[in-house]
Amino acid sequence: MEYPGGGGAVLSGGNVPAFLTKLWTLVEDPDTDPLICWSPSGTSFHVFDQGRFSKEVLPKFFKHNNMASFIRQLNMYGFRKVVHIEQGGLVKPERDDTEFQHPFFIRGQEHLMENIKRKVTNVASVRQDEVKISTDEVSKILTDVQLMKGKQETIDSRIIAMKHENEALWREVASLRQKHAQQQKVVNKLIQFLVSLVQSNRIMGVKRKIPLMLNDSNSAHSMPKYSRPFSLEHMQAPAFGLK
Repeated sequence: MEYPGGGGAVLSGGNVPAFLTKLWTLVEDPDTDPLICWSPSGTSFHVFDQGRFSKEVLPKFFKHNNMASFIRQLNMYGFRKVVHIEQGGLVKPERDDTEFQHPFFIRGQEHLMENIKRKVTNVASVRQDEVKISTDEVSKILTDVQLMKGKQETIDSRIIAMKHENEALWREVASLRQKHAQQQKVVNKLIQFLVSLVQSNRIMGVKRKIPLMLNDSNSAHSMPKYSRPFSLEHMQAPAFGLK
């Protein structure tokens, strides 16, 4: 097979856009039937396995391998995706199968492609819609930014408050440590005072006991005569001698 732009034959008809010419070649080529081909009726074509199609086929005919861009081009030329409906519900295909249809894209009737025109959009309305969307998006972004800013300010104020509380706690801890050290010094001084007081009282008690013991021993030797014990035997002996 020879691809358009690569020395092969190009479909006739100068009024047919290059995209439609390449699309016709893709659908007609039997070598690409496993990935893109006509439907049995010839009024539509199928794309199978979009992943393989975008990687293996699109780069050979187009300057990209983007399936979404390919579908967007189809939509711009008026192609519609065919949706099969059965019994009120969508039929899930057995494989990756997407079908597209256009009333002037029919097998064997190549000349009808001259009637396929690219959609003309109102540039002014498109730009206005884009500007409107952009304005709405900017407004939403600004609102989100304002909300984030408010939350950030709240978090910052909380962090500052916590920082101040932390500093106050550290100052209080330092003050309590200082007070504790001072109280410990007072307690140590009291303990030293009490110890010295107890030791001095013991020494004074010993000194007081020694004089008292000396006084007790001297009192027995210095007793006056009249204080000595009087015996009745000395009184009775002369009385018996008088008889």
